[in-house]
Amino acid sequence: MNEKNAARKSAEDSAPESPQESLPESSQASAQSSPAGRWSGLGLSGKLLGLTLLFVMVAEVLIYVPSIANFRMNWLNDRLAAAHTAALVLDAAPSGMVPEELARQILDSVGARAVAMKMGQQRRLLAVYDMPPTIHREIDTRDMRWFTAIRGAFEAMSDPNDCVLLVIGPAPRGGEFIEIIIDNAPLQKAMFRFSWNILVLSLIISAITATLVYLSLHYLFVRPMRRITANMMAFRADPENPGRVLVASRRADEIGTTERELAGMQRDLASMLHQKNRLAALGLAVSKINHDLRNLLASAQLVSDQLLDLSDPKVQRFAPKLMRALERAIAFCQSTLSYGRVQEAPPDRKAIALETLVEEVRETLGLEGESTIGWIAAIERGVEADADHEQLFRVLLNLTRNAAQALMARTPNDPIRDQIRVTGRREGAVVVIEVSDTGPGLSRKAREHLFEAVQGSTRTGGGGLGLPIAAELVRAHGGEIRLVEGTIGATFRFTIPDRMVDLDTQRDKRAQA
Repeated sequence: MNEKNAARKSAEDSAPESPQESLPESSQASAQSSPAGRWSGLGLSGKLLGLTLLFVMVAEVLIYVPSIANFRMNWLNDRLAAAHTAALVLDAAPSGMVPEELARQILDSVGARAVAMKMGQQRRLLAVYDMPPTIHREIDTRDMRWFTAIRGAFEAMSDPNDCVLLVIGPAPRGGEFIEIIIDNAPLQKAMFRFSWNILVLSLIISAITATLVYLSLHYLFVRPMRRITANMMAFRADPENPGRVLVASRRADEIGTTERELAGMQRDLASMLHQKNRLAALGLAVSKINHDLRNLLASAQLVSDQLLDLSDPKVQRFAPKLMRALERAIAFCQSTLSYGRVQEAPPDRKAIALETLVEEVRETLGLEGESTIGWIAAIERGVEADADHEQLFRVLLNLTRNAAQALMARTPNDPIRDQIRVTGRREGAVVVIEVSDTGPGLSRKAREHLFEAVQGSTRTGGGGLGLPIAAELVRAHGGEIRLVEGTIGATFRFTIPDRMVDLDTQRDKRAQA
């Protein structure tokens, strides 16, 4: 037993692990170059041509099958029609009065060995010559179904040459039926000749049809698809090049729609990449400037600290404002790149007197005293916003600075005509603030990309970040900002909702107090 087990284990170890591993490299290479692999390597044009030829040949086969069956039926009916005439001649002659030579000539004209006719109960053999000993097939043409005709046609082509047929058809002069005995060889020869003609004609029609279909599909579909594919490859190599954008044709079909949609997508993608690169370049430039700017502001802050020691009343009045402005500028420098991060820092919310904050924004813009830009603040008395002081200040500063720059673009300014208006009111648990100006308003391009970085700027030298920053800060407070349509100049309205109060937490705090 141990020897048998050892022999069996040795045989198992020596067997190949799998059929694929046992194949030599030449066999694997031939498997890779199989017809399926060669077919998959063909281009769209080659596949299209092959499928067109295949389908045309299938159609020709479907046409040939009933055609050959119909040809056989017509050939047999022709023989029966000739037999009708012969039957009339033979039946009209007195019995036995037709000479044998004449009967033979009549049968030769019909192509039959014998002709018989049944009338009533009598079955009469009209003429006979060389009667065969055996009838191999019997064909009744009076009630022939299509599938029987098709099967009979292929049987006639496959039968041997010495096969003899008994063909039955309608009889003349009120007879019940007529019968003729014929050889299968002439029918078979005629059917092969007909098949050859059909084959040659099919090849000619297939070649012409395949050529026309191939050329039509090639010019309608394959060439445009190659053009689109080549453009996609070129665009992928250099997506920021406007010259690589597909030039759509004027076609109104699906190919034309595909070209137009692809061209639009490429333009949008190229524009997006351009804006992304511009933002990246802007972020790199700001990061380089940020360090030196903070050092300069810190030096200016040290110098401004010495102004507090001067006894001049005017200096004492403006020095605190200068100090606050420098402190805010340094804080802004610390968070210059915060817009490039995922989001701003969460707001540190507390009650802010809105009227005081608006006046602080006015002082920062320098629109006090003899300013050529009018300033109107219409804030409800005592209204407070539940917001982060610095972030709400930045929102108002960005909106009012944009308004001031729009007004200054049409110098000389008139404070009666060129005005900035800031309104604030409380509507339940929401503070609504509007910043409007009497300037020229926003262009259509600016409206389309209003709160998008860089793209929303139409002013020469503008960075296009003011409105996106303001929108981000407002959304951080849970509010909304939008452009009010139908106003003189530009009017932006934003809301700052109060924080939701947890009643259970408030009750616990009062209980602890």
